[in-house]
Amino acid sequence: MPLRKRLLVLDRQTFDAVATRHWPGADRFLPRLSRSANHGLLWFGVGAGIAATGSPRARRAALRGSMSLALASATINTLGKRSVRRARPLLDGVPLMRQLKRQPITTSFPSGHSASAAAFATGVALESRAWGAGVAPLAGAVALSRVYTGVHFPSDVLAGAALGAGAAFAVRGMVPTRDLLPPPGRPRVDAPALNGGEGLVLVANSATRAAPERTQALLEALPLAEVVECGPAELGAELEKAAGRARVLGVCGGGGTVNAAVPVALRHRLPLAVLPGGTLNHFAYDIGVEGPRDLCRAVEAGDAVAVDVGRFSSGSGPRGYFLNSLSLGVYPELVRLRDHWTHRIGGRAAAVLAAARLLRDDRQPLNAEFRGRRRALWLLFAGNCAYHRSGFTPGRRLDLADGLLDVRVVHGGRRPGTRLLAAALAGPLRRSPAQAAARLTRLRVDGLEEGVEVAYDGEVAVVQGELIIDKLPEALTVYRPLPDEH
Repeated sequence: MPLRKRLLVLDRQTFDAVATRHWPGADRFLPRLSRSANHGLLWFGVGAGIAATGSPRARRAALRGSMSLALASATINTLGKRSVRRARPLLDGVPLMRQLKRQPITTSFPSGHSASAAAFATGVALESRAWGAGVAPLAGAVALSRVYTGVHFPSDVLAGAALGAGAAFAVRGMVPTRDLLPPPGRPRVDAPALNGGEGLVLVANSATRAAPERTQALLEALPLAEVVECGPAELGAELEKAAGRARVLGVCGGGGTVNAAVPVALRHRLPLAVLPGGTLNHFAYDIGVEGPRDLCRAVEAGDAVAVDVGRFSSGSGPRGYFLNSLSLGVYPELVRLRDHWTHRIGGRAAAVLAAARLLRDDRQPLNAEFRGRRRALWLLFAGNCAYHRSGFTPGRRLDLADGLLDVRVVHGGRRPGTRLLAAALAGPLRRSPAQAAARLTRLRVDGLEEGVEVAYDGEVAVVQGELIIDKLPEALTVYRPLPDEH
């Protein structure tokens, strides 16, 4: 018998063995599970549940799983079903109680449900092995249900699963997972390896909701570390006290809290250990510290890197530092509105509401002399190091010691909301009708009127006249987990 015929006979025999066998409890569970996966609803629900845990890795896993599912579904429905027009199995031997109430009308090969299940599970696993292991049994049950309910042959399911897994790897090719990206924050520098955390004094902002949970996890892993909790008003004084007795200065909170620790660490020449506790935590995530486990591993191993520090000054006025970015124009007002609403509706929702409010306002652009010309500006953004975007993912920094300022300018004009939205969508494009961009080592803005505000790492300051923005290259030592290859 030719190999193809033998495979078809084996396929039908396997179908009969699965579809006619009675498994306790499966007659009720598997048909319902199969229906719940229609149109990917089951997986979008699972993805929402994973993302709701709040972990950055969980959110990335949920997003990658959903993107993989979307690609697999589009491929199956546009190419797969039309390429091989295989009839569905006959239901003569399938018990009525396990048959689906609405039978599919599309062709049988390959199985779209199996492709979606495998794509979602593989996409999640590529970002997080732990979440992938949790999702895999559910994906396998969905694939099995398609044979058990009599709507697919086993070969349909296997082909669909292979296509789904392939879609997940195709998405990874377009949007690399973090393990494929260059590690940020080079070069590596010497820092104390603190056994049990001895010598680490970490100051936590008690106004940050995540701080108690994060600091407790840190103390469980580093029992010899010292944690000091204080409110925002006492933060500066407590950081100074901690620096006086610490080998390593630690800080837990959002961008403003971390920013407050920077001048203290620079002044005392101490390494900085950053434990993310805020809403966005851009700097911590960009150096690879997503939670207590990452930081504790780096502190005990002495793994640290040198990063650039952004700096600004305004005549005889304020001088400050930033690890993330500095902005002029509408952004300081966005920061103020976000902070006003954060305690009521949460940080992320407050940021969206603040942006919507600003887009409705009819405000005048900022007038300033920028690069030798008097200009009307809606927004000037200066990022500490270059921001990149991989495929559809949000912008992030791959090198925190490149010596550059990533400058974006949204020019003045009509319809500021439309221009700002277009600039946001343009992302890292070097030039667009809505924005201009450049990567510089130093930037000078002149002619600022009285009362102009700058926002930096979630903080706001008032400047006037001349504003100079530059860098302190590799000035700050921070702990971060490094790849095992070193």
